Amino acid sequence: MSEDPRILRRPFVAPRFSPRTRRRETVLLILVAIILTVGSVSLSATERVAAGQPILLGPTDPRALAVYLGLLAAVHVAQIAAGRRTDQILLPAVGLLGGIGLLLMERLPQGLVSQDFGGTTLGLGQLQLAWLCIALTVIGVLAVAVRSDAWLRLYKYTWAAAGIGLLVLTVLFGVDVNGERLSLRIGPLSGQPSELLKVILVVFLAGYLSENRALLVQEDTRIGPLRLPPLPYLAPMLAMLAMALGVVVIQRDLGAALLFFAVFLLLLYVATGRLSAVAIGLVLFIVGAAVLYRLVPTVQERVDIWLNPFADPTGAGYQIVQALHAFARGGIVGTGLGAGLPRIGGQLPIPAVETDFPFAALGEELGLAGILAILGLYFVVIERGLRIAAAAPDEFRAILAAGLSLVIGVQAFIIAAGNLKLIPLTGITLPFISYGGSSLLANAIVVGLLLAVSDRGAEAPPATS
Repeated sequence: MSEDPRILRRPFVAPRFSPRTRRRETVLLILVAIILTVGSVSLSATERVAAGQPILLGPTDPRALAVYLGLLAAVHVAQIAAGRRTDQILLPAVGLLGGIGLLLMERLPQGLVSQDFGGTTLGLGQLQLAWLCIALTVIGVLAVAVRSDAWLRLYKYTWAAAGIGLLVLTVLFGVDVNGERLSLRIGPLSGQPSELLKVILVVFLAGYLSENRALLVQEDTRIGPLRLPPLPYLAPMLAMLAMALGVVVIQRDLGAALLFFAVFLLLLYVATGRLSAVAIGLVLFIVGAAVLYRLVPTVQERVDIWLNPFADPTGAGYQIVQALHAFARGGIVGTGLGAGLPRIGGQLPIPAVETDFPFAALGEELGLAGILAILGLYFVVIERGLRIAAAAPDEFRAILAAGLSLVIGVQAFIIAAGNLKLIPLTGITLPFISYGGSSLLANAIVVGLLLAVSDRGAEAPPATS
């Protein structure tokens, strides 16, 4: 395989200013601004009524809303100025999800999360706004500056090694939270490397599957009546996956393990079209889950809670029971933003609502209609990603785009299903809505890369021979 030296030298370039209008994105962003403004005004009115104050029509935090919408507009204008021919629906969809998350964090008690910076204490809403601003900046930089994917496809093993290394560092030097060592702290900042590993895993799989797709499709390994891709060519992928899963299982990060495995199976099907491989993967998953249930107390506890949370409604099953009550109180149209989550003993009814149960909180205050709309936004992200994949000029970009969109979709499904008691609760975040810097940044990288890959004026992929 030989590469174009021009591409290797310029994975990032200064934007060429040849403005190009983006009318669809402009209209959708105006609609996003209207929706978020109405939501903020509604939240402000509800809070003032609850406090016994006269209603004044205005956003609950005008400066925060202005900063967020202003940065969304800045990303939009940057793409116009650079003349990028990227997807025009992704940014508004993600912007609305992030705005909903910001409103939810402003609505929750600000003392749930707080950090001191230079003598200034930032509460939950302010911290979420800060991370959203950083995330939007990442999206804008990647969407405008990335003109080549060579830095991803050519160094897939390096990226994979770096991701596994981060997980090992977390196991060795990470911070324990509730008996789980998931975070790595550097100074005042901490994050979960597993969030970044999901992006690295997709990049690695896209690179490997695109290089070996012909062999994986044409050659067979027969196991009884089943025809599988050749096992020798699956070995590097399986080894990477096994290392990643092994480390996250040691960490007890079961949500990340489920996400990695689901994305692996989906991308294997996207690349090869072999349902037999997916079927065997599902069988192996069921066997592995049964073994973990027998050997790992954390898995056994979560499965038992899922099967019957009402066996201990004030103890182990408290979170999921309260989440189910929240969905029931919400009904079809919800109680209204800011009017739900009644206090129990002065505390919110759902512990860790800002990270693990934002979907339940939104289900109570926005109702069935609201959560269906939110799920619809995630389906929009998936649909745009798959559309980008279908239009991609080569196999690497096609598999990369499909994988990046599926990462967000699968993660959203896992946390939503856990909140609704459809599957055991896994503890991962709801993309762009849950509080958390590492989650927002990782998902921002996903969206930024999707936008960059979708550019119809991007440089040609490396030549192969």
